[in-house]
Amino acid sequence: MDLMKISSVEFAGAAAQPGGYPKLPHPEIAFAGRSNVGKSSLINRLLDRQIARTSSTPGRTRQVNFFVVNNTLTFVDLPGYGYAQVSKQERGQWQKLIEEYLTHSRNLRGVVIIVDIRRGLEEEEEALCDFLSHHQRPFLLVATKCDKLKRAQVEQQRKTLTAQLDGHPLLLFSAQDGSGKEELWNELLAVIAHKPSSSHAHA
Repeated sequence: MDLMKISSVEFAGAAAQPGGYPKLPHPEIAFAGRSNVGKSSLINRLLDRQIARTSSTPGRTRQVNFFVVNNTLTFVDLPGYGYAQVSKQERGQWQKLIEEYLTHSRNLRGVVIIVDIRRGLEEEEEALCDFLSHHQRPFLLVATKCDKLKRAQVEQQRKTLTAQLDGHPLLLFSAQDGSGKEELWNELLAVIAHKPSSSHAHA
């Protein structure tokens, strides 16, 4: 089935506490990124509709949101991290919520880590990459806001990021003009085709 042709997207529930996730049968792709990196805009561009909430105030997504796409796939929108003006206690709660989901979801096929190409990989992104590698969760990095840089600058940043990723996929993306959308969908379809390891089947 061509998932790039979106026929339906349904909000299927949210979780604000570890373990409170809706029970869905579909393979899941999770999206993680800093609060101001354009995660909602990327999801909306992929789905050709305004489904994830965008805001000029970073950190508006404060729970794990589940969207069923074409009744065959679930997009999981994780809380943003980094610049959100919230307390350390609340950030800690978000971290527990995210880590519990990433560790225990039986349907999770892979994680899209989103970074601003102008900032690249920072400490929190590197920690998330290490966390996912430790738990044997596939991930790919998407560098957004490529329309904000000149072509030579984009290429330089691409080389820098590729060197940091140790073989994990890197894609360039712009929610503004849609460049990279088809390539990202192709990567997601390839990830979905792989079954998760049995070590994650206990959740």
